[in-house]
Parts: sequence; C-alpha cells; structure tokens
Amino acid sequence: MQEKSCNRLYYDKEAEYWDEALPIGNGRLGAMIYGTVFKEKLQLNEESLWSGGPRDRVNPDCRKNLDKIRKLYREGKISQAQQLAVFAMSGMPQRQRMYQTLGELEINQLGGGREYTDYERILDLDKSLVTVSYRSGNTLYHREYFASYPADCIVIHLSARGEERMNFSCRLERSKYLDHTACLDDRTLTHGGDQSGILYEGGLRVLFCDGETEGIGAYLIVKEASEVVMLFTAATSFRCERPRQRVLDILDEICGRQPDVKTLYKEHLQDYRRLFGRVELTFPKDGKEALCTDRRMEAFARGGQDPGLVALYFQYGRYLMISGSREGGLPLTLQGIWNEEFTPPWDSKYTININLEMNYWPVDVCGLPECSEPFFSLLRRVCESGRGTAERMYGCRGFVAHHNTDIFADTAPQDLYVPASYWVMGGAWLSLHIWEHYRFTMDEGFLADHYEVLKNAVLFFEDFLEENEKGELVTLPSVSPENRYVFHGEKVCMCEMPAMDVEILTELFRAYIAAAGILGKDEKMVSRAEAMLEKLPPIRIGSDGRILEWNGEFQEADPGHRHMSHLFGLFPGSSITVEDTPDLAEAAEKSLRYRLSHGGGHTGWSRAWIILFWARLKNGELSYENLRALIADSTFTNLMDTHPSGGRKRGRVFQIDGNMGAITGIAEMLVQSHNGRIQLLPALPPQLAEGSVRGLCMRGGAKVEMVWKDHRLLEAVLEAGADWDGELVYGKIRRRLHLKAGSRVRFNAELLETEAKGV
Repeated sequence: MQEKSCNRLYYDKEAEYWDEALPIGNGRLGAMIYGTVFKEKLQLNEESLWSGGPRDRVNPDCRKNLDKIRKLYREGKISQAQQLAVFAMSGMPQRQRMYQTLGELEINQLGGGREYTDYERILDLDKSLVTVSYRSGNTLYHREYFASYPADCIVIHLSARGEERMNFSCRLERSKYLDHTACLDDRTLTHGGDQSGILYEGGLRVLFCDGETEGIGAYLIVKEASEVVMLFTAATSFRCERPRQRVLDILDEICGRQPDVKTLYKEHLQDYRRLFGRVELTFPKDGKEALCTDRRMEAFARGGQDPGLVALYFQYGRYLMISGSREGGLPLTLQGIWNEEFTPPWDSKYTININLEMNYWPVDVCGLPECSEPFFSLLRRVCESGRGTAERMYGCRGFVAHHNTDIFADTAPQDLYVPASYWVMGGAWLSLHIWEHYRFTMDEGFLADHYEVLKNAVLFFEDFLEENEKGELVTLPSVSPENRYVFHGEKVCMCEMPAMDVEILTELFRAYIAAAGILGKDEKMVSRAEAMLEKLPPIRIGSDGRILEWNGEFQEADPGHRHMSHLFGLFPGSSITVEDTPDLAEAAEKSLRYRLSHGGGHTGWSRAWIILFWARLKNGELSYENLRALIADSTFTNLMDTHPSGGRKRGRVFQIDGNMGAITGIAEMLVQSHNGRIQLLPALPPQLAEGSVRGLCMRGGAKVEMVWKDHRLLEAVLEAGADWDGELVYGKIRRRLHLKAGSRVRFNAELLETEAKGV
C-alpha cells in the first residue's frame, strides 16, 4: 500500500462553514472546496474583480494646510492638528476599492440515496490536489479539484465506481450582484455582469462526460454518468476588453486540444512542483500524520508535541503562496485570492502598514522568489501613482503611499482613522522589499529595473523631512500605526518621528546608498542620502529600559496593542540585533515582554510577528510557544490564519498575513542571514530537537541543507549562488567564510569543511 503523504490536511467530515473549506488556486483563480456530499459548493474568486474602477481621490486642500497642521502640533494642540488632518488630508471619497467574491458554483444531486460512509476530505500539498471520497450503497464516489496555472482554469473531476450513476445539476450564483447567467449550449454555462465599471464573466464547461448533458435555463444538467470532467475559468475587464470572449477562448483552447484529465493534471503538477519541491522540512514520524487535522490541532493546542504539524503548517503557507501569487498577476490581498464576501472586512485589499509586507516576507527565504513578481508589479504602479500624490498633497518630489492601496495603486489616504490614515511611510516600507529581494537573489538586473522606485522613495523624504529644534530630521505629521498615547490626559496619535519612522528610514537610506553604489549611480544624491542618514534621530530607550515608541516618554493608551511598530528594527529590519546592538536588543525584549504581559498578540498576524521577534532574539522556546499560541488561538481548522472581526459571523475572519508571517518565523528559527552572517539553528526550540531541512535561502544568494539531532547540528551544506564573504555561525562557533559562486560546501558540527565542490 502506498504510504500517505505527511504534507496533507485530512478530515473525516464535510465542511460546514467557509473557514472549514479547503483552498485551491492558480494565482489568478481561487476556490474554496466544501466537500459536501449532496450539495457541493465551490466559492469562487478571480483576482481582479473589485468594487469599481480607478478614481482620483487626492484632497486638494492638503498642501495649503500642511504647515498649519505642523504648527498646531508643535504648539501642543494635537487634537486640533488631528482634526485639521481629517479635513484636509483625507481622500475624497475616503475609501478605496474593495476586493469581491466572484460567486459560487453549486453542484446539486438529483435523486439517489441519502446515506453514505467512509467519508474523506483531503488537501494534499505535495500534489496540489483536493480530493473528496465516500461510499453510498455499493458505489465509491470520488472527486478531484485542482487549479491549473498552465491551463488557466479550475478542473473538477467527478467519478462513481459501482452500481450507481451520477445525476446532478450545476448552477453559477452571485446573489443580487449577478447580471446574467445562462447555458450557451448543452455543455457550457456562464454568468457575469458589470461591477460598477468592471465587467466580469465566469464560465463552466463539460470537457468529458460518459453520460448525458443538457442546458436548461441557468442550469447545466448531467445524467447517468460514471465520470465527468468540468472546467471553470473567469475574466474581468481589468485585463481584457471582452471578458466573456476571453473566458470562451480559454475553454475553447483547452477543449480544442482534447486533453484527458490525467494530462491536465500532469501539466499542473509539473508546474507546481517546480516551486513547491524546492524546500523540504522533515521531522521524525510519530503516527500523528494519520490523524484528522482538526484533532491534531486540538491536541497541539493543549500542549501536545507534534513537530509534524509544524512542518505541515510551514508547507501549507508555501502552498498558499504558490496558489495565490503567480507571475503576471496581482499580489495577495488581506485574504489572498480567497474571499467570500462583497463587502469584506477591511475591504480585503492591500493594507501597507504591515499586512501586505508580511504577506511577502517568506518568498525569498522559502525558495519562492518568482511569487514576489506581482508585489513588485503593484509597487511600480504605486510609485507612479504616488508621484502625483506626493506633489499634490505635500509639494514633494518622489512618491508617497499611505497605509492602504488597491488594485489601481491608489495612494491617497484611506479612511478617516487618525491612528492610521495620515502616515506617509507606506511607500518607503514597500520599497525596502526591492533591497531585500536583491540581497537574497543578488540579481543586479532586478535591482537596476527597480532602482528608480528606491530613488523616488528617498526623494520624497528629502523634501518632506524637517529639522526639529535638536537639528534632527523628522517626519511630521506621522503616527505609530495604529496606536495611541496619552498627552496631557488625552488619548492622541499624531506625533513627530515615531520609532518606526526612524527605523524604516534608516533601512531605506542604507538600502538606497548601497544600491546606488552597486549600480554606479547618482553620486550627488547618495551624498545627500548619507547626510540625511546622519541626521536621523537615534532609537531611544526610556527610563524603564523599553524602546520609546513615540518621540517622548508617553503613557500608552493601549499597552497590549496588536501593532508593535517600534520593534521594526528587530524584524523585518536589522538595525536591532543581539550581536551588534545588545543594548537595543535588550530594550526590544523588554518592550516585547511588556506588550505581551498586557494581552498583545491577540490577532494572528500580530502573533506571527512575535514569533519572528523571539527568533531574532535567539529565544527558540518562546518563538515556538507563540507558534503554538497562533495555531491554538488564531488558526481555523483548515490551517488558515484568523483575525477577530466584531459583528461578523463566528466573530473571526481569515487573513493570510498570519500564515505568511508565521512560516517566515519557522524559517528564522532554523537559519538567519542578516548583517553579514549566516546563522545555523539560531533559535531552534527544544520541541524540534531532531529534524532536517533542505532549500532555505539566505541573503547573499546561498541555499542551505541541515540535519540535526538531540538539539545539535550534525552537518550542514551551503550551496552558493553568488560570491559571498561573511561569517558562518553555529552557537558560539564562528568561522570566517568565503563562498564562490557555484560552490557547494559541507560542514560538520564544528563548522569545519568536510567536502567542497566547485570551489
């Protein structure tokens, strides 16, 4: 009997709710598979179906009121400054566009028995395949679902092996937002409409059926079949003028080739494994991989040991990335490409005061650099849009983005929420991903292509920053996202140069200076950037030993706040490290413990950030315990991350950022590579005392393989993608190392070379 995959989510009952269903996706199309026996449902998404078209939302009164806002703040009239910001800086209208569901495909059984046994519902991560199977009478029913990137469609394969035959109807639905639905023939069903200026169309076609098919009204009906293969695809006018024709062209192209389902799946699997197979994380088997995933989670939450669940969670995050972010597409929204609502929480768009950035933290270290292409594509459009916003709102060169953007790269402020909306650091933070991606790939062509984005991020701050009375360059107005402090007994949020701004700008100026040096560009501007870097305020430590979040020692209005923005320099930045800045690292740890002692980490993404903080502080045990807390308190039974959402059904909603942040944290427990060091097992928790990993990537272009046992490294292999000089570290052992591009070097537990190839 073939051994079952360890990389699988397994359930012995149907999904009752959306957050129990299983996701598939090809980067552009997404579906949630419920696996219900008699009334199957696939909730559908297409990445470019949003609530309307592009708009100019820039407030024309910002520029002439900016000095007034600054003056009010400096006079201590912070509430008045905040109110004027609401009037003069807010977007018009205040909200950007929303990401919306495409609707549902319903497959309803016509007749037949109501009893079934031997039910299984599985998402196999190695195969990128969802299967549902059960027995009814003497017949075995089996379903397979996969989303093919090569074929640009979702494939549905249904079969019945035994005495009974399948009889069912199919219907495409989108509630009151659906303009039209009809069968074009006896094998093709479409639905679509106009979503406030965005035209959309979905299409279902029977590729193969050994029974009868018939189109009646808005229903596609299948009778007396033992095997059926159906294809679903969709399109919007965001990418083509005639979405219906595009849908039919995709379906016609596939059907014209007349492939069987095995051929379609082979093409899909070959494409998927090219990405998924690059990284393996393995722990000793203990039998728990045979248990239902929901019961494994329950046992783990109660304190049980299950290293295999950690590996499963890690690979599930990589699966979501491959399924939700592919070349030529749009980046992951707050929910990736899986959203069931027309008015989703926070509009399911791109929140850029951490969430979009966190979505893409794992791509490079986890061996999926191609999946970041949609991120950089959006960033280039944000830069272009943000140039106009910078000039019209602030009279500045360069580009600016605030705390949200959308499918149209809108850069005007979103909402009327003072703790978040009037913050100019979004574009700067996004731009740092350019430098990070280069540091992992060492791709000078990529750096050259995106250099102007980095440059324009710096240009904005060259104009926007002002000198304070100490001669320091500061941002004003700003906030520490989305937190408040107490000023003269009043809760306020507007401030001058919070710690996060210092840390982001430190990273930005350093990245720009280094990039310009590599490319041999802009010597004069580099000199100005170096001068600005010197004039930034320091990261300050308060009287109680914690990092000051704001530009003064203020009381926090919410000591357990979910955002921990003042620790940006610890992660994703690297200006705070145990090795190079021990005083700041100690202050960061005190800040983290304080925030946690007051209830911090109550959202999934926030808990994921905490995992990373502890990993950077080299505390594997606390990093692991926060991973346990995330799985216990902030993860649905389908392993999707959760976020509290008042007023929503069941009180919690899916946000993909927690998944992506947490798998980055798992990677950081095993290898870190910032500030010229490769650190092996820097935060290995006691609970993961034995295991192996292959394919994790490091800054400098190297990949690593490791085996460890009894919490000790046995051997490691480094494979260099580029020349690298730095320090190799394991525990207290440090070795100066030079790797030549193309070399492969094996080390023992003492970091002594035991084998070298290509040196």
